[in-house]
Amino acid sequence: MNNPFQIQPELRYGAPVCDEILTGRYFTIGYSWYFRQAKWTLEIINRNDYLLTEADRMNNFRADVRIPKRFRAGLRAYVGSGYDRGHLVASANNDILDIQNSETFLLSNMSPQQPNFNRRIWRELESAIRKLNDQEHILETYVLTCPIFYFDRKIETIGDNENEYGINVPVPHAFAKSVLAEDDKGKLKLWTFEMENKALSGRIEDYLAVTYDVEQIVGCQFWDRVSGGDLHEQKKTPNRIWDY
Repeated sequence: MNNPFQIQPELRYGAPVCDEILTGRYFTIGYSWYFRQAKWTLEIINRNDYLLTEADRMNNFRADVRIPKRFRAGLRAYVGSGYDRGHLVASANNDILDIQNSETFLLSNMSPQQPNFNRRIWRELESAIRKLNDQEHILETYVLTCPIFYFDRKIETIGDNENEYGINVPVPHAFAKSVLAEDDKGKLKLWTFEMENKALSGRIEDYLAVTYDVEQIVGCQFWDRVSGGDLHEQKKTPNRIWDY
């Protein structure tokens, strides 16, 4: 069997542990059978932008048939739940080809998100990361996204035993995005954000966190193929996100 680290470019700098690696056409999912959703997703933002084409948003939400039915979410789990089907790999990060955009609508790439979180600060963060990637001196931008469950809090679930797959889907307490940018000097810079799954105020940079601390909460190392001394982690900077 081929080693996914050799054929999936988004795994170049590593990937956390998970129950199953789902290698996609344009991004990779580390799936948790226990939580019925991704433990993490890893992507390179629009790695096909040299094609100079643009795809429409597909909106073809669907179950991921690569996962056994008893371990995967179905569409009905979200109906009437009050939660959005929140993208982990953003649709707008993959809008060059139809098949590329379509893949982001697999439910394995979704987690239950509060609407006022998903449609506001989470969307702002996704947009800000694309602006980082658009900077001329940035060669590639890798994004690792993780649902977070806090052990000292009760876990809510959506769905019930009457849905098409007979499972409930846990609602994450928070989400993390760890952004690794490689610039034209070959330097790697790192930013990690931790945001609770609720309506949040303030600026995106208010939610910058120490990567090590977030790894402790999630329970895995994010960029395990890079020596820590070679990563230049960015701290909070007044009135700006990206310290370049």
